[in-house]
Amino acid sequence: MRADAARRRQGIIRAAKHVFAERGGDVALEVVAAAGGVGIATLYRNFPSRYDLVYAVVEDTVERILDAVTAARGAAGQDPAAAWADLLARLVDMELGALIDAIGLQARSGSKDASALGHLQQPALDALDELLSVLKDADAIRQDIKALEVLVAVATITRPQVAPIREAAPGVHRQLADAYLAWSRS
Repeated sequence: MRADAARRRQGIIRAAKHVFAERGGDVALEVVAAAGGVGIATLYRNFPSRYDLVYAVVEDTVERILDAVTAARGAAGQDPAAAWADLLARLVDMELGALIDAIGLQARSGSKDASALGHLQQPALDALDELLSVLKDADAIRQDIKALEVLVAVATITRPQVAPIREAAPGVHRQLADAYLAWSRS
């Protein structure tokens, strides 16, 4: 793939994540194309179906989760509590709640490919479980925390809200993330 085509494809994925975060997973693909600065034909050349776009967004997010877990694993030896706090902050910044909507929409559609999205996420869950074991051994987090629960909690905290709520309480997801961080350490 040419460099400009790869940048355009990555731009569509970034735009899709942002649009899914703001409007949910069932947003019209024309909106995603416009947000990515491309026409709908270009979007469909890169992603022939909504599923293909959702898959690419999930794949990109899994890579970002793996990067965040790797960074936290490296920092855990020096300061496990700080590594945990940094990891949670990075996960919150990923707006995982938006992806849950998109994945859920795909699953509700009855697509036989919906289970492939679950399998795609498994490496991130495995890496996060390994990190959680290290953090538990260092007494940096509760002993009963599991990777899937962490991602579900972060997804719940970052679930997209309608515009009036976002405008009225823009920092609420950070407050909830701080509360989850405090709970996870007890």
